[in-house]
Amino acid sequence: MKNQLFTEARLGPVLLRNRSIRSAAFEGMCQKNKVSDDLIKYHTAVAAGGIGMTTVAYASISQSGLSFPHQLLITREEIPAMKRLTESIHREGAAAAIQIGHCGLMAKKSISGKCLAPSGRFNLYGPTWPKKISQAEINEIVRDFGSAAKFVSDAGFDAIEVHAGHGYLISQFLSPYTNKRTDQYGGSFENRSRFMVDVVREVLKNVSPAMAVVVKMNLRDGFRGGSEVNEAIQVARLLETEGVHGLVLSGGFVSKAPMYVMRGSMPIKVMAHYIENPLMKIGVRYFGGLLIKPEPFSEAYFLDDALKIRTTVHLPLVFVGGLKSRAIIDDVLDKGFDFVQMARVLIHDPGFINKLRTGEITGSSCKSSNYCIAKMYSGQMACFQHEPNLPEKWRIEFESKPGIGNP
Repeated sequence: MKNQLFTEARLGPVLLRNRSIRSAAFEGMCQKNKVSDDLIKYHTAVAAGGIGMTTVAYASISQSGLSFPHQLLITREEIPAMKRLTESIHREGAAAAIQIGHCGLMAKKSISGKCLAPSGRFNLYGPTWPKKISQAEINEIVRDFGSAAKFVSDAGFDAIEVHAGHGYLISQFLSPYTNKRTDQYGGSFENRSRFMVDVVREVLKNVSPAMAVVVKMNLRDGFRGGSEVNEAIQVARLLETEGVHGLVLSGGFVSKAPMYVMRGSMPIKVMAHYIENPLMKIGVRYFGGLLIKPEPFSEAYFLDDALKIRTTVHLPLVFVGGLKSRAIIDDVLDKGFDFVQMARVLIHDPGFINKLRTGEITGSSCKSSNYCIAKMYSGQMACFQHEPNLPEKWRIEFESKPGIGNP
């Protein structure tokens, strides 16, 4: 059809003006875990740039789910600030979504107060040694998901994205790599998916009927011993029966295969440069390359696996994975996906969608260097092409070797 991108489409009860969605890539703009003017300014710019819906990223449902001091914590007290955000997005004609989750074994105790996971196994990527989560703590976190869903619904968001991928807490329960439990939450797929089902039911129970509920899920964890696409098919079928309005099809595991999520290479020296803790800075600079291994980048890199889900379920599917050009976006939509998500191209240029619509461009000039990813862990995301004080040697490297990301 080739013209689906700019047609209206429904995601459950929500009508989007087109089929583009800003994916939930961490902005790093919520200092002291609160909505900031910078967060509002950025998402408003993306909305003004023509997106159908923009997604606020990596918002934690509880204190125990936090990884960073500049990550949003959803509380009743933040509802007025979140309303300012949604109202600003709505004024530009876009819908507003928010991703909610709990980081599990990726928590930093200095921020979260505790570190919980399905099993008490050491996580080198933290580095953390989490406590095995108890039944009482599971029940509490499920309730926290419900409370967070109610708060963001009251704040005027149109959609909520439950994060069940990328190796965060729900994904940790799903994956046989991180879930070694022998109770009702471990072992069989039915048991490992129980926590996810409990969370989804609680979220659906607490949102407005006018709000869409979607789930971000893994196609594969991205390493041997993790979940594979055969279980992703089971997850998709299960979530469809639970009544969610759509699925976002992704992959990767931040505590084992982080680059499987976004592909390319992590600019390790950049990441180390922005880290303030001296020991962490040294550790990342000299050993980061051993832990964060590169993955080949190609546009629409999840497509083959995502098509296996498309033939399995009937609910709306959102495709994400390195989309940069109108031709590939059109191809993905023509293959039966209902929406497309993107982030790096919108960090590079919030007006990307409008420029595609007018024909000013046919694709993004984003270099896929992952500078924006390396910086967001310690501060605000930013495209290297817009950083005035970037060392010239880094700029030359990023420009000359797009997708490599190793200055």
